[in-house]
Amino acid sequence: MTMPQTAVRTSSPSRQTIGDAAFETIARCLQEETGIVLSEAKKGLAVSRLSRRLRVLGLSDFDAYCDILSGPSAVPEIQEMILLLTTNVTRFFREPHHFESLRSRILPGLIAKAKVGGRVRIWSAGCSSGEEAYSIAMTMLEVFPEAASSNIRILATDIDRNVIRIGQKARYKLSEEDFSEHAILSKYTTKVEGADHQFDVVASAKSMVQFGQLNLMDPWPMQGKFDIVFCRNVVIYFSTETQQRLWPRFANIIVDGGHLMIGHSERVTGPATEILRSTGVTHYELKSRGAIQ
Repeated sequence: MTMPQTAVRTSSPSRQTIGDAAFETIARCLQEETGIVLSEAKKGLAVSRLSRRLRVLGLSDFDAYCDILSGPSAVPEIQEMILLLTTNVTRFFREPHHFESLRSRILPGLIAKAKVGGRVRIWSAGCSSGEEAYSIAMTMLEVFPEAASSNIRILATDIDRNVIRIGQKARYKLSEEDFSEHAILSKYTTKVEGADHQFDVVASAKSMVQFGQLNLMDPWPMQGKFDIVFCRNVVIYFSTETQQRLWPRFANIIVDGGHLMIGHSERVTGPATEILRSTGVTHYELKSRGAIQ
């Protein structure tokens, strides 16, 4: 991209530092765009990740970078900043109690619904590189082998376009430990010839998942409601106020009697507690009809 010439400085120190005003500008911009709170404790992380961006742009300091964030090239650069500052940590069958609950408590009813032609939809929100979505698909196929040919689909979304591409490719590095811990992976992945420890998700599981880029702070384009929403270890990075705005949005897009799975350090709070009933460890069920504000 072409940057304003007035923002480019020719010298670049070997070690970047960031002033309070520049850090506050970056943190405010990140929170406004994504809901993510960048605390003072994360200043070092921000410097480390964004310093490489300053080098790419030929900038000598973070004040010049903040000029870009408020200038005519702000929109594309804010997207680059978001990609660098967001954290993508995931793995197959992370927090296994959710998948056990899915298999034993939730899927029997959804499978019965699918067997008579019913629509089943699951959303993996903040899916990172896709392991969560494929873990859901594998669990469903294990219980219901005809899942891929039924009206069952999993939507996987993330703000980061780079991890979305990884999910769409469905190729992952897996170790012997991964297969020992989750034997199901052997059934639903195939080794890539000539590539060490690289495995492709099988076609049946891959066909069940549709990926898309989505910022949870933006309007949601989905038309129908979901039987289950997985949004795990995402809202922990948001402020309390942002969380309490987000929980009702999830509640409003879940079918009556549907489910919300969240991360191990997260709890539903605020008005959404009126209709999202805790039924297990970080597992909530929509208990009554009607939208909430």
